[in-house]
Amino acid sequence: MNEKHVKIPSPLLSLVPVLVLVGLLFFTVRIFGSDALSGGSQIVLLTATAICSIIAVFYCKVRWKTIEIAITNNVAGVTVAVFILLIIGALSGSWMISGIVPTLIYYGMQIIHPKFFLASTCIICAIVSVMTGSSWTTIATIGIALLGIGQAQGFSEGWIAGAIVSGAYFGDKISPLSDTTILASSITDTPLFKHIRYMLITTVPTILLTLLIFTIAGFTHEATATDQIAVYSASLKDTFHISLWLLVVPVITGILIAKRVPSVVTLFVSAALAGVCALVFQPHLLHEIAGEGQQGIASLCKGLLITFYGSTQIETGNVALNELVTTSGMGGMMGTVWLIICAMAFGGAMTASGMIGSITSVFLRFMKRTVGVVASTVVSGLFMNLATADQYISIILTGNMFKDIYQKKGYESRLLSRTIEDGVTVTSPLIPWNTCGMTQATILGVSTFTYLPYCFFNLISPLMSIFVAGVGYKIFKSPQRDDLKI
Repeated sequence: MNEKHVKIPSPLLSLVPVLVLVGLLFFTVRIFGSDALSGGSQIVLLTATAICSIIAVFYCKVRWKTIEIAITNNVAGVTVAVFILLIIGALSGSWMISGIVPTLIYYGMQIIHPKFFLASTCIICAIVSVMTGSSWTTIATIGIALLGIGQAQGFSEGWIAGAIVSGAYFGDKISPLSDTTILASSITDTPLFKHIRYMLITTVPTILLTLLIFTIAGFTHEATATDQIAVYSASLKDTFHISLWLLVVPVITGILIAKRVPSVVTLFVSAALAGVCALVFQPHLLHEIAGEGQQGIASLCKGLLITFYGSTQIETGNVALNELVTTSGMGGMMGTVWLIICAMAFGGAMTASGMIGSITSVFLRFMKRTVGVVASTVVSGLFMNLATADQYISIILTGNMFKDIYQKKGYESRLLSRTIEDGVTVTSPLIPWNTCGMTQATILGVSTFTYLPYCFFNLISPLMSIFVAGVGYKIFKSPQRDDLKI
């Protein structure tokens, strides 16, 4: 079939696969809840891909081979990101079992003072989230402990949960270990660390404003003793060998990032150093993970390899700590990898059919200035979060919709990747039916509407993105496309 006979779908027809996706996701989330990412969402994406392909082949007269090539190219475009995700799985496990993350938590908790509790809570959650790359893990572990401490000190659950979520999503947004950070950079063809550095322009002032608000609020409360902090710290110290020497690894990692060493190399070196630290500082935990009676080298090696690729569980005597030190290694990243591949298939079909171009042509009529482009992206990302109820799918759809627009207008890809994070990643926990909103509300036992007014970081981030675009600070234009290195 000749490609010159291809029909361009109307914007209304182009929305059909998206509306099908939204409708099916709504029911999937209602049925599976936070487990929707375990397979349900992937099936929905493939179903929407099939519907898009049917319309493309039988109505738009697009050859199936064209769709197949587009999907293949889309998937190929994220292969480096998938490889990074696997390394991050190994890194997250090794950083935890080696004692690096527990050491950061241990010393971080020592700074908590009643007057600075809310600000300290935000900072601690931010540190843990940056080091783990997971807001969900942070909230489900240290977040729960901090919620109990704050309630004992007389703070309202809305304020405490707001501080926890704000800090956790700050880390989730800028951590090189975060799957959303990697996804936003890869979907826009932006180098990972270039993406992170550019985000600091909007993220740093936002977190500073957030900490200022929490500090002022903390001085208006009368708080009680912090006995629970001592218990939590003691449990950490009894389980892990806490040492300041372990902080050398984060420092070296930071230096490599600052030196702009490729992310794959940086993350691999960091994971390897953490593995050495595990052998030196936590051999007893490696023996426990190996599950063998002997205490020899073979047991240590087995425990270390499991830490890199598999699930680990350490008994600490503290329920919150048990959750914190549980890791999933490379295997834990497979759900995200599966989701990304299915989403890339949907994006490829939408692109090959001309539907993405048809939808984005509508936006072009209303985007004359930079602030309009950024504001439209933020609003669209928020709408996708509301409609699809999943931040991963929202990031992918928003990136696919606006990628060509930013290129045609000459903006660097990092402006799009930053705006997606400002508008999608941080707003996901503010939506009750979004998988993030449901999960955090369930974990903390605090309704989304209760903590929403106090998630200052999440609320300010989209506005800061639009403000910076309006001011025109560090908004660069380039006629050439960024390189595809991450």
